Amino acid sequence: MNNLANRLTHAQPYALGLFRIVIGLLFACHGAASLFGVLGGAMGGGTVPAGTWPGWYAAVIQLVAGVLVLAGLGTRTAAFIASGSMAYAYFKVHQPEALFPLQNSGEGAALFCWAFLLLVFSGPGALALDRLFGARGAEAGKREEQRTPVAA
Repeated sequence: MNNLANRLTHAQPYALGLFRIVIGLLFACHGAASLFGVLGGAMGGGTVPAGTWPGWYAAVIQLVAGVLVLAGLGTRTAAFIASGSMAYAYFKVHQPEALFPLQNSGEGAALFCWAFLLLVFSGPGALALDRLFGARGAEAGKREEQRTPVAA
């Protein structure tokens, strides 16, 4: 049993990375559908008119934050903005219709909100571009420190 726990612990960053990729992809698809009419388009099959509040802005946040989370670039910041936008959507659009998500069709907004909030606190996991650029930046900084003499 302990061996299984060790394997699961070792796999945790990869599971989190895959979770981030799937959530980011699904969120970006919502934005692309609303902005460009792809993948079935916005509700009703069309696109959201540019500049309309809050639909167009929500779609831009969905597309941009979804792509950033998918790629693992600025994951915590993008997830924070995405989580807030979904909280706004739930409380302003869905919750006035009924109390519970099953009654007000707000399951998607609630799930995205909490999934992104998890990513804010957990970070991107494995397979994130942040880690690639962060590792290279840290290595370059260490090499520069080694070349620069320390003043006495």
